[in-house]
Amino acid sequence: MRLRCRSSIIRLCRTTAFLAVLPLLAACDRSATELPGAVESGERRAFVGNWSATGTRETLSLESGRWAAIFRLSGSLLLTGEQRPGLGFRSEIIGFSDSRTGVQARCVWTDERGDEVFSELTGKEAGPGKPIEGRFIGGTGRYAGVTGEYSFEWQRLVDSDDGKVSGRVVGLKGWARLGSPDPGQPPKGDQR
Repeated sequence: MRLRCRSSIIRLCRTTAFLAVLPLLAACDRSATELPGAVESGERRAFVGNWSATGTRETLSLESGRWAAIFRLSGSLLLTGEQRPGLGFRSEIIGFSDSRTGVQARCVWTDERGDEVFSELTGKEAGPGKPIEGRFIGGTGRYAGVTGEYSFEWQRLVDSDDGKVSGRVVGLKGWARLGSPDPGQPPKGDQR
């Protein structure tokens, strides 16, 4: 009898623990649009964030102290704000900067599912501390049809003679409007 009572108690504890954890498991599987405070597709979502990146830069010295450079950076990006379009992204940037004409670059943010956000970056002036504007030009998966803008300043932390560069973004803020994802397009990590 004692053994039977103990196994019944153990089963009851396991069932109770499972029922207590079940809502937490369900919440972990929700997309950003299902989180509390999220807005519907098509509504404007404000965000701020932290972004750091490392990579390489090749610089060409020109006349009278002028220079031009190509760069490729990758890093991590974390967005905050109750209505952010996503939480964490891997970022990749490739671009061109010129001390006279400014910055032109393209950027891809990839989330944990493999869905991507594409943007164009421009700056009227090149160099650390100069404002850079970003414009979303589309995406894949849940970011298909995304539009919006963001801005920041680049703060260089390391700039070595061999072309290695690392830094972080200061003052990242913006907004995004998610389109309706293409139901026929699987997330990038889910392609068959």
